[in-house]
Amino acid sequence: MRKERIERASLYSEVTNRIIVELEEGRLPWVQPWDSAACGCTMPQNAGTARRYTGINVLILWAEVVAKGYASQRWLTYRQAEAAGGNVRRGEKGTVICYADRFTPKAEAEAARGDEREARQVAFLKRFVVFNVDQCEGLPEAYIAPMVSPDPVIAIGAADALIAANGARFQIGGSEAFYSPSHDFVAVPPQAAFHEPINWYRTALHELGHWTGHGSRLDRHQKGGFGSDSYAKEELVALSGQSAPCLTLH
Repeated sequence: MRKERIERASLYSEVTNRIIVELEEGRLPWVQPWDSAACGCTMPQNAGTARRYTGINVLILWAEVVAKGYASQRWLTYRQAEAAGGNVRRGEKGTVICYADRFTPKAEAEAARGDEREARQVAFLKRFVVFNVDQCEGLPEAYIAPMVSPDPVIAIGAADALIAANGARFQIGGSEAFYSPSHDFVAVPPQAAFHEPINWYRTALHELGHWTGHGSRLDRHQKGGFGSDSYAKEELVALSGQSAPCLTLH
């Protein structure tokens, strides 16, 4: 029992110290940190059972996703990875989480029956080491497929119709907003990554402004480096495309 109490106190201290480090870095670990994560707005869950993690484990795994830049909120143990037909890549370091519960010792259960009283339960805390699916290889497709993000926070019909009607390849996810001229697609983080959801529409329309300059459309010069005249002109074009439609969004 003494060893168990020491281990429990040690784990609590580790989690507390980790939260303190996050605070010193200017981050709030109890706020969903998806605005800087590479994955979508989803709760961490076990890749094998689809069971969501709870309690302090959510904070631990959120922080780990942000710190390591993982593209998924799915986790599993070393044995679960092997059982699924894959493996953890050599040299990868796992993340320690915990499982808390209560149980009734056999001797206590028998004594309680003899005394006609309710048996006393004993609390326990057990450590587990889990790995993000990004740290693994050879896993089934279902383990690594993109997780479904929650519904948009707000919906603006006119803007949604415009985004859908222009024919652009439009991807929602990740931690960055950009237009890729070489691959001709727009990418924006999910709405929940924005502190003000309306800014999701402003960002989406801004990147679509860049999309119009592709060689197959308006054929603008889009290869200027940051700070160059051509870069500044392209940003002004994108800003004009962003601001005009946004006049009708309020």
